[in-house]
Amino acid sequence: MHADTSAQPPPSGRPRCVLMTADTVGGVWDYSLQLCRGLAAHDTAVTLATMGPAPTADQRSAAAAIGGLTLVSRNFRLEWMEDPWADVDRAGEWLLDLESEIGADIVHLNGYAQAALPWSAPVLVAAHSCVCSWWQAVHGEPAPSSWDQYRDRVRSGLRAADAVVAPTRAMLAALATHYGPLPGFVIPNGRSQAEFRPAAKAPVVCSAGRLWDEAKHVRLLASAAPDLPWPVYVAGDTHRPGRLAGGGNGWSLPRNLRPLGRLPSSDLRTLLSRSSIFALPAKYEPFGLTALEAALSGCALVLGDIPSLRETWDGAAWFVGPSDREGLVDAIRSLAADDTLRVTLADRARQRAAGLSAERMVGAYLEIYASLRRTPVSLTAEGAPCAS
Repeated sequence: MHADTSAQPPPSGRPRCVLMTADTVGGVWDYSLQLCRGLAAHDTAVTLATMGPAPTADQRSAAAAIGGLTLVSRNFRLEWMEDPWADVDRAGEWLLDLESEIGADIVHLNGYAQAALPWSAPVLVAAHSCVCSWWQAVHGEPAPSSWDQYRDRVRSGLRAADAVVAPTRAMLAALATHYGPLPGFVIPNGRSQAEFRPAAKAPVVCSAGRLWDEAKHVRLLASAAPDLPWPVYVAGDTHRPGRLAGGGNGWSLPRNLRPLGRLPSSDLRTLLSRSSIFALPAKYEPFGLTALEAALSGCALVLGDIPSLRETWDGAAWFVGPSDREGLVDAIRSLAADDTLRVTLADRARQRAAGLSAERMVGAYLEIYASLRRTPVSLTAEGAPCAS
């Protein structure tokens, strides 16, 4: 445990100021902004410190619209990048200075290694994914020895944290498998239902994810596109960073696939609202924020049959094996041909998604923040907080 919690908190234990880390290249950004928006409604100020690529103009605009949120950024390598550790350590010095400067009473890290720093405030680590569980899911074997330093730094961060939160039991179990047993707490990610609403549906299949990302496995959907009765629209980068557009990936785009590139949030919401089916045959997806957004938007879900997605969507989605191209084709064809089945599945998904609200997520984090400020806590394997 890091913190001396003897200072008297407000009666509710609610934090006045949170230092939160994030990056701008994936779902952690959307999760962080949703959480910051909810914390602002509870009079909790947040300094959001991003590392990695700088926020885009669209991202900066979205952050500026949230009262009480201060966005700061530095172009340090992230811990899962190649040869990152000098940058990770420099970023740690920067973050410690920020904690002191703003007087943070909670440090919320959306990463691992920096939890081992000598913080003054209690530290919560939110575990969204990790290289070792990603590697196992994608390659079917443990990460090679070249990732040993990453493994050691993540393990040290997890052991140093005052609380560890994961969005699913499956992700919490993955952490225990790869870094050793640890107590933890499950808080599903949440989204505001007001931001995602169905519109008049078109005969369209959509997905969101980088076409080259083996974890999201959107490439399987791309390979199925020529055999589907409806066009397939995919939001997300087509080419790996640093490769030339049009030929850097060694494959051509199949017929019936409509790549849209990386979309602004407003355009992605429009795509989801008009699409009838959302497909994500993922091999690895610790939660699946885009599936939640698609469900709120009235899409029928076709998802990879992996533990985390089963945990969240069992009974409200059509599941296919992550490498089962024919099963994926059959699922989408069946839903496209049967309006009643498709609408029924979409309704089930939307009902399930209604329970994964932003308000519920924010309330759960505020409860843990308050517990950390009142007294050090340990968390049971089932996730219920208890006094240590």
